[in-house]
Parts: sequence; C-alpha cells; structure tokens
Amino acid sequence: MEFTIQHFIALAPLLITSLTIVVVMLAIAWRRNHSQTFLLSCAGLNLALLSIIPALKVAPLAVTPLMMIDDFALLYIALILVATLACVTLAHAYLGEGGTGYPGNREELYLLILLAAAGGIVLVSAQHLAGLFIGLELLSIPTYGLVAYAFFNKRSLEAGIKYMVLSAAGSAFLLFGMALLYAEAGSLSFTGIGHALATTNMPAPIAQLGLAMMLIGLAFKLSLVPFHLWTPDVYEGAPAPVAAFLATASKVAVFAVMVRLFQISPAANTGVLSNVLTVIAIASILFGNLLALTQNNLKRLLGYSSIAHFGYLLIALVASKGLAVEAIGVYLVTYVITSLGAFGVITLMSSPYKGRDADALYEYRGLFWRRPYLTAVLTVMMLSLAGIPLTAGFIGKFYIIATGVEAHEWWLVASLILGSAIGVFYYLRVMVTLYLIEPNLRRVDAELHWEQKAGGVMLLAIALLAFFLGVYPQPLLTLVQHAVLGV
Repeated sequence: MEFTIQHFIALAPLLITSLTIVVVMLAIAWRRNHSQTFLLSCAGLNLALLSIIPALKVAPLAVTPLMMIDDFALLYIALILVATLACVTLAHAYLGEGGTGYPGNREELYLLILLAAAGGIVLVSAQHLAGLFIGLELLSIPTYGLVAYAFFNKRSLEAGIKYMVLSAAGSAFLLFGMALLYAEAGSLSFTGIGHALATTNMPAPIAQLGLAMMLIGLAFKLSLVPFHLWTPDVYEGAPAPVAAFLATASKVAVFAVMVRLFQISPAANTGVLSNVLTVIAIASILFGNLLALTQNNLKRLLGYSSIAHFGYLLIALVASKGLAVEAIGVYLVTYVITSLGAFGVITLMSSPYKGRDADALYEYRGLFWRRPYLTAVLTVMMLSLAGIPLTAGFIGKFYIIATGVEAHEWWLVASLILGSAIGVFYYLRVMVTLYLIEPNLRRVDAELHWEQKAGGVMLLAIALLAFFLGVYPQPLLTLVQHAVLGV
C-alpha cells in the first residue's frame, strides 16, 4: 500500500509516542537526570494527546491491513495517553529526588511505561489478529519489568515473576485460539473472520473453540474469574504507580480490542460463548466483591474491586446491542478516573520511597487529621467506585444497568445490584478508617517535595473531575456517543 500524509496524521499519536521513547532512551544514554526524563516523557505524551485532534479529521482510515484508526480507536488512545500521563506524574513523586528517593536507577521506569503505552495504542487500533498480538505483547513485556521494578523488595520480584509466567500462559492460549480461528475462517482480519463465520448460522466447533481460547487469553489480562488469582499479589507487589498503570491503561487497551473483536464477529454473541461470558461476568462480580470484604491491604482491596468492575463491564459486552458500546465507553472513562485517584493517594502516601508501599489499611487510620486533602481525594474515589450518586462511578454503573435491562439480562442485572451492595460495605470501611481519631501514636509524615505537590494537584483535579462528571455528565456522554456511534 502507498502511504499518504493522511496515514501519517492518523498514526500521529503512535508515531509521537514512539519518537518520545527514542528521545528518552537517548537522553538517558547521554546523561542520567530524573527530572529531565520526566519532563521529556510528559512533553511527548502531551504532544501525542494533541495529535489526536488532527487525526480525528482524517478518521476513519485503515493504516495497513493491521490497523484501523477511527473515532472508537482514538477515544481509547486518548484514555490510554491520559492514564499514562497520570502514572508518569505519580511515578515522579514516588521515585523521589536525591538520597531520599528510590535507591536504584529511576529513569528506565519512564521508558518502560512509554513502551507499554505504545503497545496499548497499537492494541486499540488493531483490526487484524497479528496487530492484536503485536500490541498485546508490546503492552505486556515492559509491564513485567515495571512490576518487578522495586528489585530490592521481595514482594515486587515475586509479583513480576508471577505476572510474567501467567501472562505467557495467557498469550499461549490466545495464539492457539488465533490458529484455530484462522483454520476455520481462512483470514486473520477481524472483518474477514466475521464474514466467514456469518455465512454459517451456527459457527463450527473449531471456530467456537478458537474464540473460547482467545477469550481465555484476554480474560487472563483482564483478571476475570477464574483467571484472576494473580491480580491481588501483583497489585500488592508492584510499585504504586505501576499498579495504577496496570489497573487503568493496560486493562482499557485489552477491553477495547475485545469489544472491537466481539462487535465485528457475531459468532461471539450467539450460543455457548454468550453463556460462558454470562457465567464469567456473574462469577467475577460476586467473587471480586466477596474476596475484597476480608482485605486489610488497600492495594489488594482495589485489585479484587477491579475484578468486580470488569465483571460489570462484561454485562454490556454480553448485551452487545442498543446502549452497549456507549455504556462500555462511559464506564471505562469513569473507572480510569477513579482508579487513578485511588492509586494516586497510595503513591503519595508511599513517598519518598522507604521499603514497602504504605498500602496497609491501618496506615490510613486517622489520615484526615494529618493529610486532609489526600483524605478528600480518597473519599471521593471510594464513593465513585461504590457508584454513589453525584460521582462519576454512578453514571457508569447507571449505563451498565440500563444496558442489561434493555437486553433483558435479568440474572446479570441482579448480580450487579448484589455486587454493588457488597461493594458499598468495604468502600465505606476504608472511608470510616480515614476519619477515625488516631490513638496516641506519634506519626511523622514525610515532608512534601515539589514533585509530590505536583502529584497532589493532579489528584485534586481528578477528584474534582469525578465529582463534576457525576453532577454534569453531558460532556462525557457527548464525547463517547461521537466516538462509538459517530453522532
């Protein structure tokens, strides 16, 4: 195919992110400077975000048979870049400066996050199984290094190895599923597979098995039950900004490509596979919420909570008509905002870096009396995750319920309501802990450096955004409708 200027404009977010990776790599080779690396990463991510505006004018455009840049892809590219930018800002606060900060090399963390973000951009633009696999591996491989980045911490190394082994198993399932689909459909492109499977009313057993194996591979990455066992351990062991990246940008990219694959291939929405998705959704909602009840570690609690949230999202995927794609877009935006805020508070509590992260619930006892602004942010995030009205989380959950009702998926709606009721209990438990009067313990909080103040300002902005979208969601709804419905 022949490349035109339109193709380069459409690919601008990916090209700028890739160029930023090269620039950051050369800057590290030339001179190690933590703040310089951070500023270069931020500048590149902001430029990539801005380049989405001209890309919208040339979309939709197929850039090679592997990638399709359309409004749907650009919405999720923007979400991944915003989440990456937030995680980079948190990483700067987390790693600290000088002798008070992280004892190893700091700069490579930014390089790995940027590489993973580039993988996410490829993934959400994929319209071909080869593109999907390249994007997924480019997203996953740097993440192994990120999870084990606190190499002197035994839990971090353990989390990195666990994630690598299980992720490799997930990738193997995915490849096997792709091979079976290719054997049946004779094509690797999403549309080719869709057309081949649509010619028969009921897909062949090989195609069903191929889709099921691909679903297992993607469910590993999304930590859906019963492929969820790695999640709490990896979230607990990973450095706080990396856990934030895993919970937001990484999962958004995988879920977006799953939506595209299932939208194009009607085979996924019929018969056995639809029933399997329903069972996985109900199990993820119930197991995620019930296991979170017993947690005294905030990162593990958020890990189990994320299992439940992706169970909620599966409801819209199973419904797959009417409001479904719009509901998924709205829910993912609200989920990213709230997860970034929650992990952001853990990050700033853990800075400057001293041993393990401040993620035990007892460390947040009476936080209101020491750091009121962090308490305010975490309170809004917990309310939003619980889906309380006047927060962004409520809008997302409302859309998912509306989708389930519209499709008459009553079992799924019932499990969502039950799961949300259980969720309110453990989210409120965290909130109550924040406001308890502290016993006679003398606690000395870390002095705030400028990079932590920058992280704090960003967290306050996230909390205000979560509240604003809960009160006035129209801008978000308009944006998502334009992206997924083209209206």
